[in-house]
Amino acid sequence: MTNADCLAKYERYLTDEKKTAKNTLSSYLRDIRQFGEYLAEEDLGGYLTADEDALCAYIDHLRAAGKSVATVSRNIASLKNFYSWLKLSGQIESIPTGRLVPEKAAHKLPEILTAQEVELLLAQPECTDRKGYRDRAMLELLYATGIRVTELISLDVNDVNLSAGILSCRSRDKVRSIPLYPAALKALKDYIEFIRPDMIASPAERSLFVNVNGERMSRQGFWKIVKSYQQKAGIEKDITPHTLRHSFATHLLENGADLRSIQEMLGHADISSTQIYSQLVKKQLKDVYNKAHPRAV
Repeated sequence: MTNADCLAKYERYLTDEKKTAKNTLSSYLRDIRQFGEYLAEEDLGGYLTADEDALCAYIDHLRAAGKSVATVSRNIASLKNFYSWLKLSGQIESIPTGRLVPEKAAHKLPEILTAQEVELLLAQPECTDRKGYRDRAMLELLYATGIRVTELISLDVNDVNLSAGILSCRSRDKVRSIPLYPAALKALKDYIEFIRPDMIASPAERSLFVNVNGERMSRQGFWKIVKSYQQKAGIEKDITPHTLRHSFATHLLENGADLRSIQEMLGHADISSTQIYSQLVKKQLKDVYNKAHPRAV
């Protein structure tokens, strides 16, 4: 079986049986495809004949190329999953990943914006044209709800209940309802009622947020929007769309929200994923103490 055939079968398995999320699927396939390219370049055979030495050589190759600990660890996880499937499906007799051990990445807390920086960023879109109204609504919604970027661009217009002030966010087979603060609700109302009808390419378009062609906004398109407003606002922090999600959770916690409620709004399956925001709040308090206390210097 060729590498291409093997990868195609693996993709069908991940899609049809495992119901793997789109982004995870893309990462797995990219990692395995690049491994196959390495095997071909080094004349080390194919997926089914690669041994432990070949896999270890590839991981060493990634490290020598300057790949981050996180990237190398993800590749190791991809290879382990792939070869477990090959064994499970009877295509190989033994799994050659036993010597692949991921390094522990340095624990790094996520970047967040202060409340003042959030206000500055949200104020950048000028509601003087359709793009300004759309961008204001997108940024307000992201900070109001803390949803993921993939969830944001996957929203349909009927996921917003303007009269109830509620957003319904679908992630896999789950739906969570998240309230909207008044400014976000107004920005969405203006966009949905007055702007979106003139932006959509077809009356049948369901997407809540569309690009200049009237079709669903892409992740890359929204990332560019965020970066442009960061530069316009003069904010030096390296802002990504996920920064507003982290800021949303941290600011809620700072103002008295409990972790379980934040977990539910963020859609975290495990409370441990939400607890990182407690560490952020503690770090901020420590920074304030060290800067402000007269005997802390």
